[in-house]
Amino acid sequence: MKHVLIAAMTAAALLLAGCGDQKDDPATPASSSAATGFPVTVGTLTLDARPEKIVSLSPTATEMLFAIGAGSQVTAVDDQSDFPAEAPRTDLSGFKPSAEAIAAKDPDLVVLSGDADQIVAQLGKLKIPTLVSPAAATLDDTYREISDLGSLTGHVAEATKVNDGMKAEIDQIVKTVPARTKPLTYYYELGPELYTATSKTFIGGVFNLFGMTNVADSADADGSKGGYPQLSAEALVKANPDTVFLADTQCCQQSAATVGARAGWSTITAVRKAQIYPLSDDIASRWGPRAVDLVKSVADAVSKVS
Repeated sequence: MKHVLIAAMTAAALLLAGCGDQKDDPATPASSSAATGFPVTVGTLTLDARPEKIVSLSPTATEMLFAIGAGSQVTAVDDQSDFPAEAPRTDLSGFKPSAEAIAAKDPDLVVLSGDADQIVAQLGKLKIPTLVSPAAATLDDTYREISDLGSLTGHVAEATKVNDGMKAEIDQIVKTVPARTKPLTYYYELGPELYTATSKTFIGGVFNLFGMTNVADSADADGSKGGYPQLSAEALVKANPDTVFLADTQCCQQSAATVGARAGWSTITAVRKAQIYPLSDDIASRWGPRAVDLVKSVADAVSKVS
């Protein structure tokens, strides 16, 4: 079912993050005196010239590339890259990547969110430069990935501008929400099977900005589930969250009405007080520039809680 895939994809992106060895080191200075000169090195990847045929197999990386002004250099994106609208979407897959299909695009840079099926090694044998830009665990990871893409594409200044703008907007949004004497609790739903994200994930980090407490943390206290556990209905009812955030409104048609109609959920504070907030599935599952929109959605919701 589609919503099961959505939850699995989110968890897989985090679990694949460990494969992104290129991301361990910050971008090193270019040897050219020009700020955007080449060659440029990020981690173990060095590009001798500005890439003009970029293939992005990560929806978030696609958003980042277009945000920093590198969109004209992107010649193909994967089947999940639906934003921005002008992104050259294809049937390429980031979750089941084909080295042959990617090579057919004749790329001079491939950007991935993980090393599914050891695709990095396969592309390496074909001498295709590849960057793994894994799922961010924090906003700082997002800023670093944007900076790395700026360095590799010749858009250093634009990447810096995007990062500075995001930081300023997020800071301003958070300041508009008054601090509470007692932290609000929340449940964040990835799918109606009750897959969720803990406070140790990128998503959780957004809620941490508002001092909120995640009721799912105890379900993955040792981190063995990668921050994406599945809760039982009984445990969730017992946790009694103050608020519920739905990241499965598009994939699975979930809403305040469907949540309220679930057996046994009528006693949950979030249901009783109508504190159930729908989110855009795409925005909630990506860690790029539109993370600002996610922060704003959470801020708007928290501001409504009595």
